[in-house]
Amino acid sequence: MPDSLRLTGLTKRYGQGRPVIADLNHVFEPGTATGLIGPNGSGKTTLLRLLSAVAYPTSGHVHYGDVDIHAQPHAYLRRVGQVYANAELPEHLTAVELLEWILREREEWSDQATSRIEGLLDKVLLDERRHNLIGTYSSGMIQKTQLAAAFVARPDILLLDEPFRGLDTEATAAALELVQQVPRVGGLIIIASHTRALLDQFCDDYMDLTESSQAR
Repeated sequence: MPDSLRLTGLTKRYGQGRPVIADLNHVFEPGTATGLIGPNGSGKTTLLRLLSAVAYPTSGHVHYGDVDIHAQPHAYLRRVGQVYANAELPEHLTAVELLEWILREREEWSDQATSRIEGLLDKVLLDERRHNLIGTYSSGMIQKTQLAAAFVARPDILLLDEPFRGLDTEATAAALELVQQVPRVGGLIIIASHTRALLDQFCDDYMDLTESSQAR
């Protein structure tokens, strides 16, 4: 069963500078989609990096259920799907191979895995070039691959940083349809996007990080 994601006194400072995020307390509940809003520099990407255990807090904690995500990142990240604003995917793999690696690493490979991969790549509208090396992909193809990689293991949490960037109208609609389904089945989404009109279609809450960043 999905758990809540709980932030307690979360603070992030780089070097001796002012905190990017200061004493943030919040609970993200299963079955919800929260949009992160605020101007550039308010800490949206920093918060997503903290929640993906890529960055460590200066102080405070993040718990998923009983798990401290920075003390036990592997146990936590098995439940997480992610889309980064500036992705660095393995160029020596194809999209199909990348998704296969994710399923095998999470011990979710089965007889149905191949059809799951192909079906998901169909949904994000990645064409037959899914069998080409990622190093040859356009920015739009990389974004589609990221989306498929985020969804393939059916995560309980989705952390999305500008997931619609680089997508044309048709691909954006396809991605939006995938994202909208997650809260309906009890999943938890935290998303940063400059396209507020898209967020309004599925977000039931917003976190304005301007106040936290101004608490510096």
